[in-house]
Amino acid sequence: MLIVVRHGRTAANAAGLLQGRVDNPLDDVGRAQAAAIADVLVGCAHPLVVSSPLLRARETADAVAHRLGAPVQIDDRFLELDYGLLDGVPTKDVGADVWARWRVDPEFAPEGGESLAALQHRVEDACRDLAALAAERDVLVFSHVSPIKATVAWALGVGPATTWRMHVAQATITRVRTAPTTALTSFNEVAHLNGI
Repeated sequence: MLIVVRHGRTAANAAGLLQGRVDNPLDDVGRAQAAAIADVLVGCAHPLVVSSPLLRARETADAVAHRLGAPVQIDDRFLELDYGLLDGVPTKDVGADVWARWRVDPEFAPEGGESLAALQHRVEDACRDLAALAAERDVLVFSHVSPIKATVAWALGVGPATTWRMHVAQATITRVRTAPTTALTSFNEVAHLNGI
């Protein structure tokens, strides 16, 4: 099973900022969320743990890997979308024209940033590389909202434009079966976050 986890909360998440490649640590809520994720995933047998190199994803992965006694492998293909000059900008301050263009053009990239089409390509490559392993053991991937949406789009065989129709909540778990066929088996699991 390919199990894709969105990292726990950061102060920037709480403030409604686009984080992109800004390398923020988890806040107190995020650390509690990471512990709750570990409680759910501790039963994984012989897991492979993979993480984005960004601190918020690594800290979430480390909380789980520590409980599992597994090392964490870093894969840059699971980095968050590069928002370029929009990194660190409050989402409410991104112009309506920018949002509108983003939603209709998967090739659009904010200045200095990355397009959803480029992100989809790198995430699909990573998913294909992990698919055979995920057919034999649990592969836990700790990542960010945009790569998780891209993973779901890959599992469903649809393009990056569909990612605008998904909401991936903080510290959620999504599961993709990779054999005998690829299928989304759960999306945006939140039950482990009750009380946080």
